[in-house]
Amino acid sequence: MSQVLVLGGGGWGIALSLVATRMGHSVTLWSHDPEELEELRLHNQNKLRLPGVFLPHGIRLTGDIAAATETDMVIMAVPSFAIRSTARSLRAHLRPDALVVNAGKGLEDGTLYRFSQVLEEELPEARIAVLSGPSHAEEVARRVPTLVTVSAKDMSAARQVQLALSQASFRIYLNEDLIGVELGGALKNVIALCAGIVDGLGMGDNTKAALMTRGLVEIARLGSALGAQERTFSGLSGMGDLTVTCGSMHSRNLRAGILIGRGETVDNTIRRVGTVEGYLAARAAWELASRHGVDVPIVEHCYRICYEGMDPRQAVVQLLERPFGTENDGDML
Repeated sequence: MSQVLVLGGGGWGIALSLVATRMGHSVTLWSHDPEELEELRLHNQNKLRLPGVFLPHGIRLTGDIAAATETDMVIMAVPSFAIRSTARSLRAHLRPDALVVNAGKGLEDGTLYRFSQVLEEELPEARIAVLSGPSHAEEVARRVPTLVTVSAKDMSAARQVQLALSQASFRIYLNEDLIGVELGGALKNVIALCAGIVDGLGMGDNTKAALMTRGLVEIARLGSALGAQERTFSGLSGMGDLTVTCGSMHSRNLRAGILIGRGETVDNTIRRVGTVEGYLAARAAWELASRHGVDVPIVEHCYRICYEGMDPRQAVVQLLERPFGTENDGDML
């Protein structure tokens, strides 16, 4: 049995707390939000993020990140914008031999870093692993069979995560391609936001299938330029995560895209839905593609909708008016 600290009292943090508890670990759940903690203490659930999922009494609740001094494994399940600040707060309390597992998906605005790179800067002594794949918190928490992948520079750290958290309803596979695993999880959010826009515009299954297929090509194209292995994007953190995020109303990216497609402003959409990782990742993905000279027309138009006020219908017109080409032009699929 290990001492596990889960950072983040939202749906994903609660779901991963349950995963760790089911494996017999001693779990502490941390939140920076006093109101969120109070709700968890009073109602034993997060009614907004994960209604109807109750925490076992054995899970301890805290607002003090110094709890990390007593833990062997720290699981980070905080929003992308809070990754660096949370890691910085964690630094003074982390045990030298502790394992830090990031379960968030995205890219840091400004630096364009993958989250493992952020953690390496802020926690230089830590052993860092990354968990990714098709895994809605709503289903993981309720023991719906889920397959995910874990990666790390030091694969012994990834193996430790696999052994510590794998169970019948939550199977963890190893993947040595850390760059690909992280980029697949981050970039699929951008395509899922676009999938929601397609739904909001009232377009059909044909359109959405085309968007997902060509979106996966763009993910693989940009990922390869950044050092990832193409085959990773046909796996759990690529096609798997893309499929589940583009097709489920559990996905805030999809729900946000639907609102935008129906004519809601981007700002109002974010206020209504909350953290939308695809919105945050669109700018970083477009900046990375521009920096490396990679052609990503879907990502580009998503960026222009989100940050330059482009009308979604005009974006569709421009994409469909691109020059004709061959499908197998050296890209994946």
